[in-house]
Amino acid sequence: MPKLKTQKGLAKRIRVTGTGKLMRASAFKSHLLQHKSQKRKRSYEDEHSVSKADRKTVRRALGL
Repeated sequence: MPKLKTQKGLAKRIRVTGTGKLMRASAFKSHLLQHKSQKRKRSYEDEHSVSKADRKTVRRALGL
């Protein structure tokens, strides 16, 4: 059985915490920002955990 390869594109986007949670950046922060409020744009800076539906897929892709 060959070794599993880590999906490097995903590995650059997902951070694994010490407790094993998968953290990701918010979407909607890259462009079309002029009509969004400062409060809304600041909230995009926060990290969010990967949704429960995607956790199994993401862990497998990261080789965890």
